Amino acid sequence: MTRLADRTVAIIGGGIGGLTAALAFAQAGARVTVFEQAPALTEVGAGLQITPNGARVLDALGLSQKASAMGVVARAVQPTDALSGRAVTRFDLSRQAPPYRFFYRYDLVSLLYDAAGSAGVSFVFGAKISEVMQDGRFVAEEKTQTPDLLIGADGLHSSVRLLLSNAIDAPFFTGQVAWRAVVPDIAAEPVAKIWMAPGKHVVTYPLRGSGLNVVAVQERSAWAAEGWNHADDPANLQDAFADCGRDLKKILQRIETVNLWGLFRHPVATTWYHDSMAILGDAAHPTLPFLAQGANLALEDAYVLVAALKANQTDAAGLAVYQAKRRNRVTRAINAANANARNYHLSGVKAQVAHAGLRVLGRVAPDAFLNRLSWLYDHDVTKDTYQLAAV
Repeated sequence: MTRLADRTVAIIGGGIGGLTAALAFAQAGARVTVFEQAPALTEVGAGLQITPNGARVLDALGLSQKASAMGVVARAVQPTDALSGRAVTRFDLSRQAPPYRFFYRYDLVSLLYDAAGSAGVSFVFGAKISEVMQDGRFVAEEKTQTPDLLIGADGLHSSVRLLLSNAIDAPFFTGQVAWRAVVPDIAAEPVAKIWMAPGKHVVTYPLRGSGLNVVAVQERSAWAAEGWNHADDPANLQDAFADCGRDLKKILQRIETVNLWGLFRHPVATTWYHDSMAILGDAAHPTLPFLAQGANLALEDAYVLVAALKANQTDAAGLAVYQAKRRNRVTRAINAANANARNYHLSGVKAQVAHAGLRVLGRVAPDAFLNRLSWLYDHDVTKDTYQLAAV
C-alpha cells in the first residue's frame, strides 16, 4: 500500500474532477468521502468530448471497457461554413488511440460514481458547506469535518479556492453567450461539426442512442448569467442563427428545450494548494468551451494530484509537484481555447482567407490538425516516465 493508505480524504464537489479524484484516492487505499451540494446525481450538461489525453486517465483507472460501451467513437472534426452549409475541410480522428469519444455527461458521471462507490468511496448529497478553515477543517451540515486531506473540486465559485487565494479575481464577461441542448432522434455521422459564421458558431456531435449535442455561441453585448441551468426560449437561439444555411437551421428548429449561459473568462488560480488542501478542475482553472478540454483537464488534474501525493514523502512536496506539473499545461490549453473563439467567428475577407487556408491544409497536410494539437492529445499523465517526485 502507498502512504495514502487509510488516510481520510474529503472532496467537495461530485463532478467529473471530484469523482475521478475520489476513485484514484480510493484505489490508493485512502478513505474518501465526497460532499456534493446537489441532492442526487442528475442528468445535466448534455454532451462532452473525451479526447485521448483524458481517455488515458479513464483507462488507467480501469474504466476503459465500460467507457467504450458508453461513448461514440469520433471519426473526424469538420469545420463547416454555417451560411452555406458546405464543409470547409475534414480532419481525420479515426486513428487516435485511445479513441476520441463523445459522451453524455451523465453517462460519464455515472460511470465514475459507480466505480468510486465500488472502491469504497462514501457520498454525502445535499451537503451545504458553510465554512472552510485554513487548517483544512470545514463545516458541512453544521458538523465540523477534519480530514487528513481536503480537495476542492467545487467549481467556478470554489470556497476552497477563495480560502487559498484570500480573494478570487473577478471574472469578466467575454461578450459571448452560449446555448446548450440535445436534439433527440436525429441521425448523424460520428463527426464533430463546427458551423462557423460571422460573430457566432455552433458545434454539433452525436451521442449514444440517437441524440445530437448542440452548443451554440453568439457574440453580443447583452449579459447572461454563468451556469448551465438558465432556461431560455428555443426561438431566441433560432433567431440568432436565422441567416444560416438550411441544414443547420433544420437542426436548431428541432430543439424543444435549451439552456443559456454567459461566457466569462476566469484567471487560472495562482495558488492551488496549502498544507493538506488543494483544488482541481474548474476550481483551479475555469475553461471556455472552445477546445473541448474542461472535462479532460479535470481528469488529468485528479490523476496527477493523487499520483504526486503517492510519489512524495510529504503532502507539501506532493502538492507542490502537482501544481508545477499542471499550471502551465492548463494555461496553454485555456489560451488555445480562447484563440479558437476568435477563429470561429471571422467575417468577410478574413473568413474567406481562413476557410481557403483550411481547405488547402485539409488537402495537402491532412494530419496538420492533429499535429498542431499533439501537445494536447498525445500527453499522457499516466506514464511511469511522467516524473512526479520532487527534485
